[in-house]
Amino acid sequence: MAESLLLPLVRGVAGKAADALVETVTRMCGLDDDRQTLERRLLAVESKLANAEEMSETNPYVKSWMKELKSVAYQADDVLDDFQYEALRRQSKIGKSTTRKVLSYIMRHSPLLFRFEMSRKLKNVLKTINKLVKEMNMFGLESSVRREERQHPWRQTHSKLDETTQIFGRDDDKEVVVKLLLDQQDQRRVQVLPIIGMGGLGKTTLAKMVYNDQEVQQHFELKMWHCVSDNFDFIALLKSIIELVVSGRCDMPDMIELLQKKLEQVIGQKRFMLVLDDVWNEDERKWEDVLKPLLCSVGGPGSVIIVTTRSLKVASIMQTLRPHKLACLSEQDSWELFAQKAYSNGAEQEQAELVSIGRRIVNKCKGVPLALKTMGGLLSSYQQVQEWKAIEENDIGDSVRGKDEIMSILKLSYKHLSSEMKQCFTFLAFFPKDYVMNKDMLIQLWMANGFIQEKRPMELTSRGEFIFDELVWRSFLQDKQELTINYGATSYVTINCKMHDLMHDLAKDVTDECASIEELNQQKALLKDVCHMQVSKAELEQISGLCKGRTILRTLLAPSGSHKDFKVLLQVSTSLRALHCPPSSIVNCNKAIYAKHLRYLDLSWSEITELPESICVLYNLQTLRLIHCEELRQLPKDMARLRKLIHLHLSGCDRLERMSPNFGLLNSLHILTTFVVDTREGLGIEQLKDLQNLSNRLELLNLDKIESGRMQKKPILIRRKT
Repeated sequence: MAESLLLPLVRGVAGKAADALVETVTRMCGLDDDRQTLERRLLAVESKLANAEEMSETNPYVKSWMKELKSVAYQADDVLDDFQYEALRRQSKIGKSTTRKVLSYIMRHSPLLFRFEMSRKLKNVLKTINKLVKEMNMFGLESSVRREERQHPWRQTHSKLDETTQIFGRDDDKEVVVKLLLDQQDQRRVQVLPIIGMGGLGKTTLAKMVYNDQEVQQHFELKMWHCVSDNFDFIALLKSIIELVVSGRCDMPDMIELLQKKLEQVIGQKRFMLVLDDVWNEDERKWEDVLKPLLCSVGGPGSVIIVTTRSLKVASIMQTLRPHKLACLSEQDSWELFAQKAYSNGAEQEQAELVSIGRRIVNKCKGVPLALKTMGGLLSSYQQVQEWKAIEENDIGDSVRGKDEIMSILKLSYKHLSSEMKQCFTFLAFFPKDYVMNKDMLIQLWMANGFIQEKRPMELTSRGEFIFDELVWRSFLQDKQELTINYGATSYVTINCKMHDLMHDLAKDVTDECASIEELNQQKALLKDVCHMQVSKAELEQISGLCKGRTILRTLLAPSGSHKDFKVLLQVSTSLRALHCPPSSIVNCNKAIYAKHLRYLDLSWSEITELPESICVLYNLQTLRLIHCEELRQLPKDMARLRKLIHLHLSGCDRLERMSPNFGLLNSLHILTTFVVDTREGLGIEQLKDLQNLSNRLELLNLDKIESGRMQKKPILIRRKT
């Protein structure tokens, strides 16, 4: 499944090859022909990549080809990023007096040397891509840019309950839903009730329980069940409903007008209940303009439609009644469901140790009925304690049956994500299980890695917020909480969330780019193929043995550890887009940071008194987090050069004496938490007048320094975007 992430990667690199800044520098270096060739080759590969992914499932040669393509795509991205950085560096020099100390940190003193080195890098990339394109043309692949959006196989369900199987933990849900349906008896219009929840929670099972309830049977004259799945086709759905009512085939022409009249004829004024199971359609027009007028204009008072879906967006489009959210099973219900399956052969009475292992496995299932049934059924075929322990030590999705049954259900949700959202979701495998993720940090890391595709920088954050909300709506993220964080006199509101363990297993299953030191040691693997890593202090001490040559690490979060171990890792990580330094390592590791590609830098909770001037040559930097740097007194004087800076977090920097001069030039800022007013030239509150894109609460410090007479001459309007 990891190959499915290749398409957005290749598409993003092709887009960067066409970037105006990249083109400007390649023209100046006489390398624009090579740039154009690279762009064309990438577009050619992109058009056939979806078909290559299908073929790779059965063809190991194509699978190997895709692995090499991913490697060279990352190399190409770095090379193009070098050109982009050089353009930004030159822009920064124009009309600016800059200290030699800062520029010497990273600038190329010789244009000839830069051209020679970049020519070598670009031609090496082209050589590899030309070879891969030649091989690709031998595969006989179809050209289909939109192939990733193809229809998925139908998932068929039915209304029949297995009366021999006990259902645990859903009686209360059934009672609530049945009562709600019966209470609609006086409603003239058809009411729509969504049942929502993540895959495997039992939405279809609950719908069946309601459908077969005795009171429901007597209350509704007509009951119909249709599994929609991917096929939200008006004609097919209308014909299916007609066939369900008449218990016969509908051979009418595919004309909505005729089908509408037939529907009115066969249903008339009968009170009906229609279950639309497994709905994925998020196109509001398909419901509002076509199906809603047809389905909600027939039937007698009290008619209802039940919709089961994993998507809050689907529910919001179709609902007339408040959706019924299906929760995970309680600990007791989880145990009873698992035990029914796992101990069917009497092992529960024979070995108490199997019970204690079973309870630990139940905890890992986190109340998801599908996982509980699958793991219980798997363990029922084993009687030995060692066999149970071996299964307990693995993730649920690592067992053969777990991978086949549980992951296949969850992958249905994954397949319905856009390429952009797939990248953002799989990145979450980078965090350990049960990790509390911060919304702002997540979006900033997505942006740093280029997962969010927006041409205008100011739209990146808004797009990231949309993707975050979509992942919450679709149950990929959960436990969303709004919190108020206090840093002394400073406070701000933030949003945190978590991910269900099964969703974490899914993310790990569909990507091979995220790994921990522990996982690498277990697999006896090196760092060279890992893109995103979070490292604890203990793990950092083991890192040197895994660093053999350059890595392709793009995200490295190491909030604690010694600077010696961290410096070793930095020296082989020349592709970093996002970096969180241990507080003790900032000064010592400053020169080891390869700054060209960096978009995200977190120096929070450090004891630094001032930032190194080298920060000012991070021309690609989008996010700088300096939260709770209590000893920080000033920002670098050339910080106004960071024109791409979008987020600057200064909460808890209580000793900050002033901002950097000409701060108003940072007009891409979307988040600025603190502004310290000063009376000197270029440091006053008037610098805020050009920061028109700020969207957060801003704390103003040292307002007593404002001279009233001076402010009357320079009126300022500070607006907050909504």
